[in-house]
Amino acid sequence: MDAPLDRLLARFEERVRVLPALAGQTAVEVAPADLVEVVAFLRDEAGFDVLLDLVGVDRLGHPEAPTPRFEVLYHLKSLAGGARVRVHVPVPDDTLELPSCWRLWHAANWLEREVWDLFGIRFAGHPNLCRILCHHRFEGHALRRDYPIGRRQRLDAPEAFLLTDDPEWA
Repeated sequence: MDAPLDRLLARFEERVRVLPALAGQTAVEVAPADLVEVVAFLRDEAGFDVLLDLVGVDRLGHPEAPTPRFEVLYHLKSLAGGARVRVHVPVPDDTLELPSCWRLWHAANWLEREVWDLFGIRFAGHPNLCRILCHHRFEGHALRRDYPIGRRQRLDAPEAFLLTDDPEWA
């Protein structure tokens, strides 16, 4: 095992589950309640100083579909050593909500908005969780596996909010 993973396991013991590595990349799973503390440790103590990406996953219809249906993956990188770690966080089916990490990485602000827009996963504590890719009147979440692919939605008003100083649309 590598040193950052050893430190993570020593610090969080049973609260972190090691997953099989993919392409040599370390992967762990943490509970939603431990997310912010674990990724803050990875950033501050283990040197994973860059949030490369944050993505939603919908496992509906997967032959080995785990419960819960959704999870969010955080892809972190250490600039100093080049190491990468992937943090998997299952999203509770009853709330579809995780704590926001935008205070740790400002890039998470936009990435969390994207996951909310496309999957409907909310991020508690996010400063402005609104649509970022779909039209502001779009109904549903386009990357959910149960979203009707043939559904058409009429755009009946221009995107006037882009031309305003209204903080609701910032």
